[in-house]
Amino acid sequence: MSGARDEVLGRIRGAIGRPSISRAQDYDMVPRAYRQAGTLDVEARLDLFRSRIEHYDCSVFRCSRSQLTASVSRALTARGKRRLMLPAGVPGEWLPNAFEFVRDAGLSDAELDRCEGAVTGCTVAIAQTGTIVLCHGDREGRRALTLIPDYHLCVVFTEQVVETVAEGLRQPEVARSALITTISGPSATADIEMTRIKGVHGPRTLDVVLVDGRT
Repeated sequence: MSGARDEVLGRIRGAIGRPSISRAQDYDMVPRAYRQAGTLDVEARLDLFRSRIEHYDCSVFRCSRSQLTASVSRALTARGKRRLMLPAGVPGEWLPNAFEFVRDAGLSDAELDRCEGAVTGCTVAIAQTGTIVLCHGDREGRRALTLIPDYHLCVVFTEQVVETVAEGLRQPEVARSALITTISGPSATADIEMTRIKGVHGPRTLDVVLVDGRT
């Protein structure tokens, strides 16, 4: 399929008088007038991320590294959650003792659907669009873990927040990932009559713990 496509594109280029070039060269020639680097200082960038993601009905709990466990507890208590699923790589130091956490070891879709939610980390967050990016590593888990449960609590460290979409997509882990998931607030969609429904393609409720410091 790729060979046939390249042949067709080569013929089109020849017909319009453009030289036959590689796909990578063709990609590099695409004009990009959009902003590719941030201009905000750290606090302004974090304020932008927070305001954008809160606009999408997401609650944000900002804390220091030493307050991380207490902030996770506060978020879960506010939502009335007690039993949650975890990817294999979420550190135990993130987790308060008063809750039950179950590591995902190939749980079925039905088992994930019966749980009260999931707690994960992320790869990067984008302030410009209020977006969390998951590349499904050890702290983020497989895609089903953050799509099937009705609640998602995501831990985001301030050093993971970049300003622009271009900066987010250029992060090495994102650039080399075969699969990424982008989250901008709780899942929501609207039908032809513009009736907004939450939870159709993912969790109806999203909380973020925004942690000052390094991962």
